[in-house]
Amino acid sequence: MLALHRGLGIKRPCSVGTFVKHLPTLVPATLHPTRNNATPLTTTAALNTPLFETLTSRQKNQIHLYVDALLQWNQKMNLTAVTEATEVMERHIEDSLAIIPPIQSSYVSHCGASCDELSLVDVGTGAGLPGLILAIACPGWKVTLLESINKRCVFLEHAVSLTGLSNVQVIRERAENLGRNLAFREVFDVAVARAVAELRILAEYCLPLVRVGGLFVAAKGHDPLVSMRKVSP
Repeated sequence: MLALHRGLGIKRPCSVGTFVKHLPTLVPATLHPTRNNATPLTTTAALNTPLFETLTSRQKNQIHLYVDALLQWNQKMNLTAVTEATEVMERHIEDSLAIIPPIQSSYVSHCGASCDELSLVDVGTGAGLPGLILAIACPGWKVTLLESINKRCVFLEHAVSLTGLSNVQVIRERAENLGRNLAFREVFDVAVARAVAELRILAEYCLPLVRVGGLFVAAKGHDPLVSMRKVSP
C-alpha cells in the first residue's frame, strides 16, 4: 500500500495510498434485501486473529455474524473467491482491520483533525470489504458502501441489518457517476479502495468524492513505489 498527499505536491511511500483533497449530504439508494432462510453457519465462532482480538465482544460477534453470512451467501452468488472461514478471517478481516491505524495516523497528520468521527466511502466495496469491517471496528465513523452490482448491494443491506449497524449506508452506483453527482461530490473525509483497479484509475474514481483536505486511501500491494511511478507525470 502507499500514501500520496494530494494538493501539497508531496509523494511519500507509506502503508496506505493517501491523496489529500475538500464533500454535501448523501441520499442512499433504495434497495430491497431478499429474505435469506438458509440455516446460519457457526464455523467462525472460535476463529481469532491478532487484530480481531483487540475488538470488544460485541464487535467480535458482529464480525462472526458477517463472516457466517458471507460464506452462506457465497454458496449461491460470487462474493469472494475465499471459501473457508479461517482464510476469510486471515485474508479479509485482518487485512481490513490493518488499514485502520494508517488511516488514523494519516488523517491526524495531514488533516490536523480528530479521526474519532469521520465520513468514509468504500469504493467498489464488493462484499463490504473493508468498509463494513471498518464500520464495526470504528462505530463513530459514518461509512458508505459504494457498489454498482445490485445483487451485492442486496447482500450488503442484509449484512448491515444482521450486524445491527446504524452507521452504514449502501449506495448502488458506479463511482465515476457518483463523482459527478453534486450531492456526493467532495463530501467524504476519506475514500478507501481495496485493489479494484490500478492506482491511476482508482484516483479518478475516488478523488472527486473526497473533500479538499480529506484522504484517499488505496490498498495496493506490497511495493508502493511501483504504483507511484505509474501515476507520476
